[in-house]
Amino acid sequence: MPRHDRNLVFIGGGPRTAGILERLGANAAELSAGSVNIHVVEPFRAGSGRIWRFDQDPGLMLNSTAGDVTMFTDASVVCAGPVTDGPNLAQWAAAVSSGTLSDAPKLPHHLMVQAAELTRTSFPTRQLNSAYLEWFFRRAVAALAPHATVTIHHDTACAITPSGDGGHVVALTRGTRLEADAVVLAVGHSDAKVHGRSAEFATFAARHGRFHAAPAYTTDVDYSALAPGQDVIVSGMGLAFVDLVVLLMEGRGGRFIAKDDGELDYVPSGREPRLWAGSRRGVPYHSKISANLRGEALGHSQFFTEGAVARLLAQHSELDFRTHLWPLIAKDTAHAYYQELFTGNPEQVTADWADFSSQFARLDWYSPEREALIASAVPEPSLWLDFEQLDHPLASATLTDHDSIRDAVTAHIVKDLRLRDGDEHPESLALFLGLLRAYMNFAAIVPAERLTAGSHAAVHGWWHGFFSYVDSGPPPHRLRQILAIHRAGLLEFLGPRLTVATEEATGLFVATVGGGVAGIKAAAFIEARLPAPTVVNSDNPVLTHLYGSGGGTEQHLLTADGTVSTGRLLVTASHEVVGSSGEQAKTLFAVGPGTSAWGSGAFARPHSNAAPFRDNDALARLVLHTLAEKTDRTLLSGRTQS
Repeated sequence: MPRHDRNLVFIGGGPRTAGILERLGANAAELSAGSVNIHVVEPFRAGSGRIWRFDQDPGLMLNSTAGDVTMFTDASVVCAGPVTDGPNLAQWAAAVSSGTLSDAPKLPHHLMVQAAELTRTSFPTRQLNSAYLEWFFRRAVAALAPHATVTIHHDTACAITPSGDGGHVVALTRGTRLEADAVVLAVGHSDAKVHGRSAEFATFAARHGRFHAAPAYTTDVDYSALAPGQDVIVSGMGLAFVDLVVLLMEGRGGRFIAKDDGELDYVPSGREPRLWAGSRRGVPYHSKISANLRGEALGHSQFFTEGAVARLLAQHSELDFRTHLWPLIAKDTAHAYYQELFTGNPEQVTADWADFSSQFARLDWYSPEREALIASAVPEPSLWLDFEQLDHPLASATLTDHDSIRDAVTAHIVKDLRLRDGDEHPESLALFLGLLRAYMNFAAIVPAERLTAGSHAAVHGWWHGFFSYVDSGPPPHRLRQILAIHRAGLLEFLGPRLTVATEEATGLFVATVGGGVAGIKAAAFIEARLPAPTVVNSDNPVLTHLYGSGGGTEQHLLTADGTVSTGRLLVTASHEVVGSSGEQAKTLFAVGPGTSAWGSGAFARPHSNAAPFRDNDALARLVLHTLAEKTDRTLLSGRTQS
């Protein structure tokens, strides 16, 4: 008897969906679910989606080099399904420009020029990455034949309702209804309704005729109301801030001139506002790194391992992130850092690496003996890895006025570029790789259900933020541009522990920094960050419907202070959506940054056993199993009835 067709619906067609589609194709022959009709609902272009769409400012760039971006699995990826190697972004661009890629897309002239000039260490534009992602999507779709067909709906899902056979009906805004045996929610970074303190700021701005931009994807905000020379308070100095600077400076006609010493001058167009930027740390994210490792290969983790976590689990019913896990992560990362310092820059140390490593391994992370060991072997204190100082770079600075803040922030950026944009400090790359290894392996090593409630908040909050600050910063030339714009008088630094209030008498926003430094007042305020995950206040219609119908719920944690919501859509470890009554939807899955699952991104570095690819493979196999089981039940039911 022939197997029945099954229907699988993806809500969201960005790179995460493309990666799962590729894994479906790779596993389809082994895990046959019969013929599958796949529907991808995406209002933007499939493959790139909203965040990585082509239609955005051509000056915006990735914060990763072209050689560090791939959508393909490789031999390093530990997964149940077969790996399918393919070109990274740099290799793909070279093949496109040389005409050696058989299914190469037709790129606009300016992208062909970019592709021809791109190297492994270049930082590509988002437009070029968009073309790569869309090409990968088309390739993944083609590889699904003959097991599946793919239909793309340029529309938005607005509701998911259960059907009588354990499946779902997905309603689209233009009236289409899709019958689904299984659904995968992959909506990525969703907008949020303006709420909380941001709503108060928005109301204040509207009442006084001022400008306020709530957290949002930077390129989707209309900044045209900002007048030339207008003072603008900016809260946040991460990647959204970097994008904002690009849009409001070069995007308004400014340009940079290279100087003989390698630094830049900024030539204003006269249309730029003046930005006053601050944040919790008061400094931009760390620069990406241009050095190469010189010493011994890092190899596998030494301390943050499955075995180490298993031993902790044998002693404790729940694990606390700060008490149990961070010491392992910190020690593992520090081991990678010092290995490169000792074997790649041996002139900086006074001990043998084998002896140092052996003693280091025996010492607890918080022990004074560890600090003494490092001090005795590394004469230069500036080379001691201090995570507290790394996390709070201006904590020891004397910040008494705007001049001292300016000097401290600029000195920090200059030092960051010295350590990261050059060949003299490969230990900075080892630090980067050590943190990346721990971040990518976290979900595979640590069972989420064995974390304390407070640890969930720490993992998604501090740990994710610290990793992003150290490892996910901008290209080094962006920091040089920030310094040039600052010297041109169009970007001022407010410093750390920034708070923003409103002043009813003047109708102005007031920025104040830690230490009581007098704040500045402005008629415009931008919250330069993405919205925090929220199901209750989501602006995505399908998430709003899912929550309102009880089909999905926010993750809640029971802490010493009571029940706290993380704002994230609650899912199981295998990405099954959990309803308001605690039931697991066996045919409704959700992935991405808005879920309670550990976020692993959509694409990653090649040859790094990247978590996104492991996660995509596991989910693709689970979906195929789910569809096959539904087919078997249908066939059994048919035979019984006959």
